[in-house]
Amino acid sequence: MSFLTALTLVHTLISLVAIVAGFVVMIGWLRQKPLERWTLVFLSTTIATSVTGFFFPFVRFLPSHAFGILSLLILPVACVARYKYHLAGRARWLYTVTSVIALYLNMFVLIVQSFQKVPALHALAPTQSEPPFAIAQGLNLVLFVWLGIATTRKAKATVAGMATATAA
Repeated sequence: MSFLTALTLVHTLISLVAIVAGFVVMIGWLRQKPLERWTLVFLSTTIATSVTGFFFPFVRFLPSHAFGILSLLILPVACVARYKYHLAGRARWLYTVTSVIALYLNMFVLIVQSFQKVPALHALAPTQSEPPFAIAQGLNLVLFVWLGIATTRKAKATVAGMATATAA
């Protein structure tokens, strides 16, 4: 197995774990039950997928590089808000917003990669400028705008519940 094949496999697996863990974390927030281990898995694998994305050879700067840089800029904010400030005050909404954005970026790239690599999707949008691709990305955006609003609203009650559970 070549280095590039191994890197692709590892990067893809890390990305998929990050996406699944991210959705588990978001569902936990929506249910007002923060899942600490899943949060750690989500944040660490999302950071890892952004970092490993830069190991691939490239000739020109691509949108995926911009997304990786953006992700690596916002993920430290999420980590500091969660682990240093324990979601107190403004750290609560900083964490939810940055986490949702990081998950959105991962999903955006997953959709791009799916339309590039899955033959049936590629046939629908070979240049990714066709309506099926735009619809998929539009639905992704709508989902994550809703998720960002919903998790941020639920976060206040969730953090209050965490404080009560910790005090007990």
